[in-house]
Amino acid sequence: MENNKKTQQREELSQADIERLELLQEANQKVGRQLSINSETGNVEEFDELRSLISKDFEDPEEKYNLYYKGIRKLLMDFLPKGKDFKQVRDIIYDEKNVFLNLGKKKSDNKGIRKSDGRMTYQPVMNEILDIIVKWVSESQNPFDIYRAFYELNEKHNYGHEVYDETTRSVANAMLELAQK
Repeated sequence: MENNKKTQQREELSQADIERLELLQEANQKVGRQLSINSETGNVEEFDELRSLISKDFEDPEEKYNLYYKGIRKLLMDFLPKGKDFKQVRDIIYDEKNVFLNLGKKKSDNKGIRKSDGRMTYQPVMNEILDIIVKWVSESQNPFDIYRAFYELNEKHNYGHEVYDETTRSVANAMLELAQK
């Protein structure tokens, strides 16, 4: 009688239930592997998730170096106004760039120390700011425009801005106003 009940219960399981149980059983046996259903064939396929992660390059140090030094830094140094008279303007622009590259970390948060290095940020972050710089170089090269672009980028990501003394804050506000004209 007991065997009859078990046989009847097995027969009552639907094909979908059996497939789910098989998937769960197979998934439990192979650690580090993932099962998926191929949408085209309907077959259960397995891929080694750990191997695919290990072989993937997350960050390329040489590419980061080129992005930062041969891209971001070089273009800003080449196209921002030069000389002692424009140092404060350049510094304000660099601060806004660094707030973005450091994902919102500011010197004003830690008594003049950022506690982060923008040269080590993620490559997509570097690419995003480099795209803005390249567009600026090709379109205007006006330092107020690049400051506004960096300022708006930080606003978009809710990173905030450096907090300056009254004189520097006045220059930064003037740059924003001039960029909008």
